[in-house]
Amino acid sequence: MPGELVEDVVIVRDEKEASQVYNKGFYGYPLSGGALELDVLEACYLLETGRMQVLRNQRSLAFSDMIKLSATSCDGFEILYIVYRDLRQRGYVVKPDSGEFDFRVFPRGGTPTTSQTKYWVLAVAERSLFDMTGFLEEMARSERTRKELLLAIVDEEGDITYYKASRSGPTGHTVGDVASPIEAVLFEDRVLVLEEDRAERLYRNGFYGKKLGKVLQLSLIETAYLMGEDKVTVRTPGSNRKVSLSGLIRKAMKIQPDFELRLRAYGDLRKRGLIVKTGFKYGAHFRVYEADPEKHHAKYLVHAVPEDYKAMWPEISRAVRLAHGVKKDILFGRVSEKDVQYLRFRRVRP
Repeated sequence: MPGELVEDVVIVRDEKEASQVYNKGFYGYPLSGGALELDVLEACYLLETGRMQVLRNQRSLAFSDMIKLSATSCDGFEILYIVYRDLRQRGYVVKPDSGEFDFRVFPRGGTPTTSQTKYWVLAVAERSLFDMTGFLEEMARSERTRKELLLAIVDEEGDITYYKASRSGPTGHTVGDVASPIEAVLFEDRVLVLEEDRAERLYRNGFYGKKLGKVLQLSLIETAYLMGEDKVTVRTPGSNRKVSLSGLIRKAMKIQPDFELRLRAYGDLRKRGLIVKTGFKYGAHFRVYEADPEKHHAKYLVHAVPEDYKAMWPEISRAVRLAHGVKKDILFGRVSEKDVQYLRFRRVRP
């Protein structure tokens, strides 16, 4: 099938050939008069697979020449072509998008004339920056059209990892309450409840802390939350001086500069009825249970991030991989002045 490279598109002028390639694979966009206009991505794929000959100034272009010319007219061509090619080889009808996303992908067996778009696809290089604010705006655009957003991350070897991202509203089933404040003692970077019956009451009514024999050990973040809820009072071991919540936070921030950020996320998760424990051994801030941690596995790993969070994609990939490896969902908790929003990433095979 011959096509002519005209500026940054390829035109198939033969009406019969144009009709055939459009109806068999839904490549390009029909023009008045029966011709077909192909994007350079589509033309390169058809050229590579031996279904097209591309002419320029009446000279047939080799695939390598077509790739070079396309790269000069299409920003990010290399990454876009790798993703386009992969999705086509997976059996999808893929249309380049001229709007906010890179591609529209239709369900297998579906066509632009018979089916709604299944995915909006963003093709992203491994070395590019993940910007939480910008990404949430892209998600909002996808949600308005009721389509799934698929992220195609291309690594330096040309391999693709696909992710789906979605908003999450985790909830749990914590029951019980502490009737009156329980006294605890501050020791360096942790707090102990020394009276056995009170330690047991605090643990059973919310699964706070970790039991060390008859004593209950609380982390600083658990203690700060409980103090804010008037469930715990804290004193120093020597002078028996009462520790204020602001004093505890100041002390904690010397040890952990992002303590307030984590505390905001911890408090929000607790208010959702979830049981929250450290996620240190999983490389996250928290591991989160929907119910009794003695009877259930943690469902989520949660990493608290600031409102303007930015990171390199390998950092996101590492978190998703770790969570997947231990059969949990990774949630990034975006902490702002007004609330905490949760963004879930999952690795998928489209």
